[in-house]
Amino acid sequence: MSLFFAAGSPNTEMSSAELRANLFTALEALGERKKVLAVPPDFTRMHSQSGVLTELAWEFYGEKLVDVLPALGTHKAMSDVEIATMFGATPRGLFRVHDWRNDIVTLGEVPSEFMLEVSEGKLDFPWPAQVNKLLRDGGHDLILSIGQVVPHEVVGMANGNKNIFVGTGGVQGIHRSHYLGAVYGMERMMGRADTPVRKVLNYASEHFAQNMPIVYVQTVVGKNAAGKLVVRGLYVGDDSECFEKAAELALKVNFLMMDREIKKAVVFLDPHEFRSTWLGNKSVYRTRMALANDAELIVLAPGVHEFGEDAAIDVLIRKYGYCGTPATLEAVKTDPELAKNLSAAAHLIHGSSEGRFTIRYCPGHLTREEIEAAHFEYGDLAEYTAKYDPKVLKDGWNVVDGEEIFYISNPGLGLWAYEGRFKS
Repeated sequence: MSLFFAAGSPNTEMSSAELRANLFTALEALGERKKVLAVPPDFTRMHSQSGVLTELAWEFYGEKLVDVLPALGTHKAMSDVEIATMFGATPRGLFRVHDWRNDIVTLGEVPSEFMLEVSEGKLDFPWPAQVNKLLRDGGHDLILSIGQVVPHEVVGMANGNKNIFVGTGGVQGIHRSHYLGAVYGMERMMGRADTPVRKVLNYASEHFAQNMPIVYVQTVVGKNAAGKLVVRGLYVGDDSECFEKAAELALKVNFLMMDREIKKAVVFLDPHEFRSTWLGNKSVYRTRMALANDAELIVLAPGVHEFGEDAAIDVLIRKYGYCGTPATLEAVKTDPELAKNLSAAAHLIHGSSEGRFTIRYCPGHLTREEIEAAHFEYGDLAEYTAKYDPKVLKDGWNVVDGEEIFYISNPGLGLWAYEGRFKS
């Protein structure tokens, strides 16, 4: 077990040349490889620098890089435009599409006793460690799992082996891991590297994936003083130390601990990145620990045109809406379709304010009726954008018409929490 490269700090700004040199240093340390698979995130993680790193891996390995499998999880396949935008000159013919319903194999099963223990007695089903069959059966002598470590609503900190077991995972594995995170409590998990979901993923890595040649390439990305995205850290290794070091830095870079609560927050969802509430609800997840009781969260969502990216999940979100934990848990008991799609149930819990604050969605392509049926308040996008103009607002505290608001230009880049709420 090795760490092949590790460098970063809250003030580091890794240049393109440094990123290239650092990655190549790590890849050289791995020794000769003949058949390489890259597993980067999809376009929803455009800012992770994983596209650049994948392109650099192709530059390093050339024809020995034979497959690129974006870790879609439940997301839609990437378009040609998205692939070209994110992965540059990497040949289009290398890209494969992960089908989470059909293209999977089960490596083993985390026992129900373990699940019962980590869920504090709430869940007692086993957890199947599922991956895309290409990872097990592709004959690769290197699987490069590329991604950004950042606070995350389902697992606490994104990436590491989540990229493998969820990003290339199957129906049951994805559903049950999401549900575990939801019933344990999102606000107990976000920003923490050691969580029940991570324990399950680590169990799977240790027991079922030891013979898979996985090496993790992890970035930590943040904004500098000029508001520009920069790479704060790069960690490359084949064990949990790589993830843990990146998570330690991400907590310093991506976690804004606040000394007072937010009464009104405005979050902008870039239309190129956020086209569904499935993704756009990062605006809810990542701010909820900073929002005061009776606060208002205004979500400017010009690209949002659907709820779930997966058709079956979209139907379930429209059926139940974001109605809070008790109602969702009850629906799981009575609706076999929801019980079969536990990640949808988890998402409904995550996207609810539990009646504590108001969520006002201002979508580009959903109607008032659709938004209100999902248990959100509706806002007219043109009206709210005119008042809270993303071109004018700066990240953080602003005063608009004499009212103090807190603005976030991209909820995917961080986690905001009031220190009193986080500690409790």
